[in-house]
Amino acid sequence: MEAGTKMEWLKPFQTRPELSALDYEAAFDPRLPRRTAINRLNRLRELGWIQRTGETRATVYFLTQAGRARLTGEPTDAPLSLKEEGPEYRVTRKLEEVKHQLRRPVFERTPVGYRREFLDSYRPNDTFYLPEATRRKLLETGSQPGLAGEEAGTYARHVCQRLLIDLSWNSSRLEGNTYSLLETEQLLQSSQSGDALSREAVMILNHKAAIEFLLESASEATFDRRTILNLHALLTTDLLRSASYEGALRSDPVGIGGSAYLPLAIPALIESLFDQILMKARAIRDPFEQAFFAMVHLPYLQPFIDGNKRVSRLAANLPFFQRNLAPLSFTGVAEKDYTDAVLAVYELNEVSLLRDVFVQAYERSAERYTVIRGVMGEPDVFRVRYREAITGQVGEIIRAKLDRRQAAARLREWAEESVIEADRRKFIAAAEESLSGLHEGNFARYRVRPSEFEAWFERWNKRA
Repeated sequence: MEAGTKMEWLKPFQTRPELSALDYEAAFDPRLPRRTAINRLNRLRELGWIQRTGETRATVYFLTQAGRARLTGEPTDAPLSLKEEGPEYRVTRKLEEVKHQLRRPVFERTPVGYRREFLDSYRPNDTFYLPEATRRKLLETGSQPGLAGEEAGTYARHVCQRLLIDLSWNSSRLEGNTYSLLETEQLLQSSQSGDALSREAVMILNHKAAIEFLLESASEATFDRRTILNLHALLTTDLLRSASYEGALRSDPVGIGGSAYLPLAIPALIESLFDQILMKARAIRDPFEQAFFAMVHLPYLQPFIDGNKRVSRLAANLPFFQRNLAPLSFTGVAEKDYTDAVLAVYELNEVSLLRDVFVQAYERSAERYTVIRGVMGEPDVFRVRYREAITGQVGEIIRAKLDRRQAAARLREWAEESVIEADRRKFIAAAEESLSGLHEGNFARYRVRPSEFEAWFERWNKRA
């Protein structure tokens, strides 16, 4: 009975995402006494079903993921959100608070500058952003049988062609690049395009060059100035106001769009902290902690005029290439999730959101590149939901003998008409991935004749 009563207490949040105490009082008929309303809100907070932000008259209450799950009866996708006791649940409540703060308009968020103590307090091999259990699990996931003692970069070179496409596309996509997976594949295979001089095409080609640089120098590249500066130069070639900015630490102030964070503007201090970040990164022994440390602190310092996040995403692969672990290509990472996670680092020095993105991205990437798996993975729920649609569209593309650019255009057009907006980009990516993985041993599932597949496959692989 008590649980049911508390469910009734949640109902005012069905129609409004945020409520003040006055709003909550007025949501019931008859209107609640103020003390009763506050007592109910405090009890719901204790259960973790709502959270509070602001002070005095600016105080508002909002549903947590656990609260939404209770109210709607639907499962929540947050792994800890249904825990109502213990430290794990407190972590989830903290993440809810972080997300809520980031949803506030920029002008309502307090401007913050670079906090040197965030870096100074990190002691390699003593401080850990990734828990031991997480690091151990990632090592098990990313380790490749039979590669012990092989030259650095051996495994990454085994999957080089797919990695070049995946990492170039995903990293560019996280910058807002609108090229599709198929368009990216065509561009990288031909190294030329009708849009070859567009900013988006240059960004993708720069990623290819930067990844190749890391692969070619896998046995020598590390978190040192030469590697990171050259990585930046390759990623930003022909994209900055002046070529002198490529591979150079910045001397000009920069701002972060959509953020209350104000990066450092003193060149000598930027250089000193840049060297400190690299020194600490080199000292970290665990490859996953090392990769994640780079993803946190390189963008936070903003040592370059532009391209800082791109540098951090590719630099994160250094320890994986060196130790023949599965590479990280950021497969399946949503742009908004990544942006929110980075903003939490900038404004709050909170790494939990980025840690979730990193761990999930690595697990997906490892599953994609691991050739020998001990355990079969669970079916992809999204692909199962759109299985018939993906099969039908891939089959139509084969029968129509469309090349990569034509296929990308068809998928976009079809998805706009037939797929709900929230699923469109993911549907297109899933269909494009299916097309990229087609060969003579798996085309039958798309209900096309061998002659149709052969005619399409010849055109599909014809270089522009």
